[in-house]
Amino acid sequence: MQNKGLIKVFAILFGLVCIYQLSFTFIANEVESDAEEFASQQISENVENYSDKRDVQEQRYLDSIGNEEIIAGITYNDAKDKELNKGLDLKGGINVILQISVKDILKGLANNSSDPAFNKALNQADEAAKDSQEDYIDLFFEKFNAIPDAKLASPDVFANKTLSDDVNFEMSNEEVESVIRKRVDESITSAFEVLRKRIDKFGVTQPNIQRLGQSGRILVELPGAKDISRVQNLLQSTAQLEFWYVYKGNEFGSFLGQANNVLKDIVGKKEEAKQADTTATGDDEIDELLAEAEDSTDVATGNNPLFDLIQGPGYQGGPILATFSVVDTAQAMEYLNKPQVRSLLSGDMRYAKFVWGVPDEETQTVGLYALKGNRSMEPPLSGSVITDAQQTYDQLGRVAVSMQMDGAGAKKWEEMTGRAFNEQGQIAIVLDNIVYSAPGVTTGPISGGRSEISGDFTVTEGQDLANVLRAGKLPASAEIIQSEIIGPSLGQEAIDSGIMSFLIALAVVLIWMVFYYGKAGFFADIALVVNILFIFGILAGLGAVLTLPGIAGIVLTIGISVDANVLIFERIREELAKGKVQKDAIKDGFNNALSSILDANITTGLTGFILLILGTGPIKGFATTLLIGIATSLFTAIFITRLFIDGYGKNGKSLAFATSATKGLFRNVNIDFLKKRKMAYVLSGIFIVISIGSLFVQGLNQGVDFVGGRTYTVRFDQDVNPTEVEKDLVVAFESAEAKTFGPDNQLKITTKYRVDDEGTEVDNEIQEKLFSTLKPYLPADLGYDEFTAGGDEKEVGIMQSMKVGPTIADDIKNASFWAVLGSLIVVFLYILLRFRKWQFSLGAVAAVFHDVLLTLGVFSLLYKIMPFSMEINQAFIAAILTVIGYSLNDTVVVFDRIREFVNEHATWPLGKTVNSAINSTISRTLNTSLTTLIVLLAIFIFGGESIRGFMFALIVGVIVGTYSSIFIATPVMFDSVTDKAKIEKKKKAEETEEATA
Repeated sequence: MQNKGLIKVFAILFGLVCIYQLSFTFIANEVESDAEEFASQQISENVENYSDKRDVQEQRYLDSIGNEEIIAGITYNDAKDKELNKGLDLKGGINVILQISVKDILKGLANNSSDPAFNKALNQADEAAKDSQEDYIDLFFEKFNAIPDAKLASPDVFANKTLSDDVNFEMSNEEVESVIRKRVDESITSAFEVLRKRIDKFGVTQPNIQRLGQSGRILVELPGAKDISRVQNLLQSTAQLEFWYVYKGNEFGSFLGQANNVLKDIVGKKEEAKQADTTATGDDEIDELLAEAEDSTDVATGNNPLFDLIQGPGYQGGPILATFSVVDTAQAMEYLNKPQVRSLLSGDMRYAKFVWGVPDEETQTVGLYALKGNRSMEPPLSGSVITDAQQTYDQLGRVAVSMQMDGAGAKKWEEMTGRAFNEQGQIAIVLDNIVYSAPGVTTGPISGGRSEISGDFTVTEGQDLANVLRAGKLPASAEIIQSEIIGPSLGQEAIDSGIMSFLIALAVVLIWMVFYYGKAGFFADIALVVNILFIFGILAGLGAVLTLPGIAGIVLTIGISVDANVLIFERIREELAKGKVQKDAIKDGFNNALSSILDANITTGLTGFILLILGTGPIKGFATTLLIGIATSLFTAIFITRLFIDGYGKNGKSLAFATSATKGLFRNVNIDFLKKRKMAYVLSGIFIVISIGSLFVQGLNQGVDFVGGRTYTVRFDQDVNPTEVEKDLVVAFESAEAKTFGPDNQLKITTKYRVDDEGTEVDNEIQEKLFSTLKPYLPADLGYDEFTAGGDEKEVGIMQSMKVGPTIADDIKNASFWAVLGSLIVVFLYILLRFRKWQFSLGAVAAVFHDVLLTLGVFSLLYKIMPFSMEINQAFIAAILTVIGYSLNDTVVVFDRIREFVNEHATWPLGKTVNSAINSTISRTLNTSLTTLIVLLAIFIFGGESIRGFMFALIVGVIVGTYSSIFIATPVMFDSVTDKAKIEKKKKAEETEEATA
C-alpha cells in the first residue's frame, strides 16, 4: 500500500476532528446534568407539578451560565448549537406535516368569488383530492377547464382589482394558470416564512422546518417540545387580527326579545310536527324518532328558545349583548343567524356580525358581541398593519399584548379611536373571530399607532400571541394532516434501549472477530471502533439528527464493516493456503477482495440513496447513518486495518488470520450446490405460494402510515387485557384496535374514527373520548390533563401519539412502492453494467423478488400471533430496501467470485466453476451472516418496542437473503446461461447440417 504516511496523517487528523465535534455533545450533556441536579435540589418531588417546576429551574440555570466559558473558550450555548442532535424518538417532541389550504389561497385571489363555475370547480377539486395524488391546484384547473365557457380571466374570478396588474380580460385560461400558480407558490412561501418566524421565537432548540415539494405541505419538527397543545395552536393559528366598531348591548335589547318570539313559532311548529309524526307512527318507531330528535340541533328548551339559553344580561352601556353557557354557543349562533331572525334587523344593522368573546374558565360562560359590519364585511383595520408586538401588562396588572402599527395603520387607528371617542363607543379587537377586548376611548383620538389586547391570558399565552402577531398571519388556514408526538420519558427509554443494543452488539462482534481471526481480528476491532468514532463525528459535524432507526443503521454498519474485513481476511487465508509468503498474501488478499467489497457496498449504498431521497423522518435518519457507515467502513477496512496489519508484519512477525479453533474451518469444502437447485426451486416455490396465498387471504397489518388514522401508545399503572380494552374502545369509536406494546401495562391503540376530519377540535374530542373510555383502567386520581400532558417523569397516560390523514397515507404508500421498484431497477442496471451479462442481473433480481415475497409472507402469516407489532409502515419499507441491499451484497460477492473463476479456469465446465466459486465464499457468507444476525438479534431483543418489527423484518431478510444468494440467484443465472448455450449449440449443429447438405 502506497502513501501509508499520508493515510496515517489523514486518519489521525480526521479522528481528532471527530473527537472535537463530539466534545460539544459531551460538554452540553455535562452542563445539563448539572442543571438537573440543581433543579432537583431546588424543587422537591412532593411539590405539585414538580416536573414542570423543575423544567423552569433547569432552564433558569442554563440561561444563567449560557455564556460562561466551560473549557477552551467554549460556552454552553456554543456547545448546545453544535451538539449531536437527537430526534423525536430519543428526545420526545412533536413532528407534524401541515397542509396550507390552497383552496383558501385561491378563494382569496378570487376575492371570495360567488361565481358558480369557480365554486363548482373548487367543490369538485375537494372531492377529487380525497382519492388523488395530484396537487390541489392541478385538480382545480382540471375541473374548471372541464366546465363549458368557464373563463379564469372573468371579472368574477381572477380578473379583479387584486390581480389587475397580472390578469386582464383578454388572457386565455392557460395564461391565467401560470399567474395563479406563481401567486399560490408565493403564498405558500409566505406561510413557510411566517411559521419559521413563529418557531424561531418558540424557544425549542434545533427546530427543523422544510417545504415538501410544491404541494403546500410543510414539515415541522420540534424535538424536546413538551406543551403539545401550545405547539399545535401556535402552528395552526391563522392570527387573523381585525379591529371593528362594535354595537352597545342596549342597542340590541329589543332585538333579542323579538328574536325569541320569532324562534317560538319556528321551534314550536317543529315540535308540533314531531308530535304529529309520533302519533301517526307505530310504537316500534318511536325510539328511532326520539333518537333523531336528540341528534337535531333545533331542540327547544321551554317556551323561550333564545332566552332559555341566556345566562345573564350584558353590562349597562357595554358591548356585550348577553352571556351564554359555552356549551350552548353553537345553538345560540344557529338561532341568531336564521333568516327569519336576521330579517328583524334594519338599516346598517343588517350587516351586524355576531361573534363570541373569550370564555370565562371559572363560570364556563361567554359574552356575545355584535360587530358593525358593512356590505363587503371587511374590517376597517386589519392586523397586516402590525409591525411589532410585545407581551406586557395592562393598568390592572393583567397580562396583555401591546402592538405597534405602521404609518397607514397609525393614521387609520387615530381615525377609528377619534370616531369612537366622539360617539362614546368601543372598538372590538378580534383575533381569529374571537373578541379579546372591546375598550372604550376616553381620552380622545390615539395617535402613534399603539394599541393593546388584554384578556384572560397566561404569560405564556401572551408571549405566544405576541410572537404570532409579530411573525404575521398565515395567508391561508393550516391543518395538521400528519403528526407524531412522543413523550420525553418514552424518548429516554428509547435512548437507554438503543445504547444497550449498541453496546451488546458491539461487544459480541469484537469478541467474535478475535475468536475467529486472532490478532488480525483484534486489528479489525480497532478499525471498527475508529469507524464508529468517524460515524458519530460526521453526524455531529453535519448537524444530522440521530434517531432510533439511525442507531439501528449504525449497528447494521458494524455488520457491514465486519463483512469488509471478513472478505479481506478470507482472501488472505486463501493466498496463504496457496503457499505465498505473508507479505504477498496480504497484498494480494487486499487487492482481490477490493472488487467484491466495492460491488457489495455500492449495491447497498444505492438502496440507501433511494431511502434518503424518498424516505421521511426516521427513515432518512436510518439512510443517513447507513450511507455514512458504508463510506467510513470502506475507508477503515481497506486502509486502517491494512495499516495495523502491515505495521505488525514489517518486522517479520507471523500473522495467522485464524486461531487454533478456526484454522481449518471451512477448508476444502466441496458441495455440489447446483445439483440441489431443483430441490431449492421446489422448496422456494412452496413458500412463495404459501406467502402469496396468505397475502390474498389474510393480507397485511397496514399501519396508519398507509391507511390513515390515529394511534396512541398508552401506559397504565397495572397490567391490562388488550381484548377487554378493545371491546370498550369499539363501542366508543366504532372501529378500534388495542394491542400490547412492549410491557403488559402498555397498549398501542389505533382508530380510524373521524379520519377524514382535521383540526385541533377533532383531536381534542378523540383524546377526551379515549380518556373517558380508558378511565376504568387508569388510576382514580388521574385527570384528563395529566393523561394527555407530556413530562420527563411521566409514567401513566399517553406516551406517544401519531395521526396520518388519508390523503397523505396514499402518498406515503405510493412513495414506498416507487422506492422498492426504483431500487430494483437501479440495482438491475448496476449489475448489468458491472458484469456485462443480463443473466447476472436476472439472477440477482429473481433472488430479490424471492426475498421480498417471503418476507411479506412471513409478516402476513405471523402478524396476528406475534407478541410485538408487525405493522406494514414506512419503517417496514426501509427494512425491505435494506433486505434488498443485503441480499444483493451477498449475491454480488458470489457473482464476483464466479467471474474471477471463469477468467482463471477458462477450460472448466460452467457448473464446476460455479460450484467452486460458491464453496470458496462459504466461509465469508456464513461468517458475515452470523455476525450480522447477532447484531440484529441484539437490537431486536434490547433495542426497544418501536423498532422490534423493523428488526424482525431484517432478521428474516438476512436469513432468506443468505439462502437466496446461493440457491436462487446463482442457479437462475446458471440456468439462463446454459439454456442460451444449448440454443446456440443447436443452432450451430443445424447450420453444419445445412452446409453439409
